[in-house]
Amino acid sequence: QTDPVDYVESLCENMQLFPKEDFLTGDQLLFEYKPEIIADALNQLSPQRANLVLLSAANEGQCHLKERWFGTQYSVEDIDKYWSDLWASDFELNQDLHLPEENKYIATDFALKIADCPETEYPVKTLSTQQGCLWYRKDDKFKIPKGYVRFHLISPLIQQSAENIVLFDTFVNILSHNLGEPAYEADVAQLEYKLVAGEHGLVIRVKGFNHKLPLLFQLIIDYLTDFSFTPAVFEMITEQLKKTYFNILIKPETLAKDVRLLILEHGRWSMIDKYQTLMNGLSIEALSSFVKAFKSQLFVEGLVQGNFTSREAKDFLNYVVQKLQFAPLAHPCPVQFRVVDLPNTHLLCKVKTLNKGDANSEVTVYYQSGARNLREYTLMELLVMHMEEPCFDFLRTKQTLGYHVYPTCRNTSGILGFSVTVATQATKYNSELVDKKIEEFLSCFEEKIKQLTEDAFNTQVTALIKLKECEDSHLGEEVDRNWNEVVTQQYLFDRLAREIEALKSVTKSDLVTWFQDHRSNNKKALSVHVVGYGKHEGDSEVMAVSEVQNSSSGEIPHLILLPPTSLTNVTSIKDIKAYTSTLNVLPYHKILK
Repeated sequence: QTDPVDYVESLCENMQLFPKEDFLTGDQLLFEYKPEIIADALNQLSPQRANLVLLSAANEGQCHLKERWFGTQYSVEDIDKYWSDLWASDFELNQDLHLPEENKYIATDFALKIADCPETEYPVKTLSTQQGCLWYRKDDKFKIPKGYVRFHLISPLIQQSAENIVLFDTFVNILSHNLGEPAYEADVAQLEYKLVAGEHGLVIRVKGFNHKLPLLFQLIIDYLTDFSFTPAVFEMITEQLKKTYFNILIKPETLAKDVRLLILEHGRWSMIDKYQTLMNGLSIEALSSFVKAFKSQLFVEGLVQGNFTSREAKDFLNYVVQKLQFAPLAHPCPVQFRVVDLPNTHLLCKVKTLNKGDANSEVTVYYQSGARNLREYTLMELLVMHMEEPCFDFLRTKQTLGYHVYPTCRNTSGILGFSVTVATQATKYNSELVDKKIEEFLSCFEEKIKQLTEDAFNTQVTALIKLKECEDSHLGEEVDRNWNEVVTQQYLFDRLAREIEALKSVTKSDLVTWFQDHRSNNKKALSVHVVGYGKHEGDSEVMAVSEVQNSSSGEIPHLILLPPTSLTNVTSIKDIKAYTSTLNVLPYHKILK
């Protein structure tokens, strides 16, 4: 689909060149087949008629003509006699210049497959062994000759240390780099792939026309099986990774997320841990050893959807198992973290931004709800939906604290909660003032929902139900939803239908009580502040960003935890690991019922 502006420009050009009946089609559509026109055009393509255009800064001073529109200098010369005589003769062709080989990834079979098993509304497990399992659903809705294949190669090795996580990131980046050239033809044939370094395993995703999609998947598994790299590639990827980690650390929003999850998720390694590990240096031998260990023991879980039979779907898992020849895991590997049980108080973790030239601050106030069920999850969604407009109105429009202001529902490794986030600037506001304003908003919001009419409440419930009932616009949306169930090992594929049923039983009284429970004396709140540089944070002089980057290049950053200055009735976290080690850890939990 053409951009409207480009389309109008094209029409205007066509009006100058073609008769009225050809304005819309221009030179894009030919309605009559005339081989003589094609032959004539081909006959014009001879070396004697070539016009060579050489663009180079080295031509400066040799161009004495000027074109009339922009005054660009140019020159016109005849082609050297040596070349024109050579081209006129029967000269030897350059063997390196030839048409490309046939692209084996281009699909030629677009027929829709006949189902070889009963059709189901949701994915079903068609293969299960000690080494892995496969979920499958044949597309019976969109009926297109395309497929989606996703696999999760799970290993407990990844989260054993910060070094292992960095080695895993390096491994996945090198593997992606290695695939760049051999997978190019697949890209040309409109097949897509992506490798993701997940927190608990390697995620492989491929999609496109189903006919040749197995070839692309097999290519990825082959390169994974025979993984190798040169010292030069290792050096290049680790340097890129340093920049990636550093960019995450210097952004307030990503640092705030990292700090929040570091507090909440037991056993998580921080981005600073990973960056310090990388800056201290990795060895090629360490990477080789890690990859060998990673591939030796796995649990593989896959989802195949689209225009495949169940037999073809099983071939994907079988290929992984046969090629990698890995042993099954001795014990099941959780694909989530355990979460700490926050105390019944208001915690504050206040850290200085790692980008010394940055005035941007981020304030997130998080309320932990706990291990909850499906109905309570929908209640939290409804609460946040009610909160969105008044939150923006109070904190952004009236208080003008920042442009980015939002509440959100939090599912942290199965533990429910909600938060309010404000992105502000230290040159305008103190982060603790923003925290107080969030508290003020939540107090106002409590009164607002108490006064909510039944009609207004029902309107929001209906709106949320309609959102969940919205039809998928393409197969990928359905696959994304199903894959989330697989990758989190929840397998509640009819989650939307269950949430809709739960919403139908929710009352206004439920919503008010739910919110008040989170705001009572037993509340479990955590404020995370990433504090920028500015006068409202007591910074008299702030260096320019460029000066900071030049002066701190090569430095390994570390978190500076700040004490509260004006907030009262909060417990300040002075050492994240020391503090969280004193907290109880909740059991693994999944929102299933």
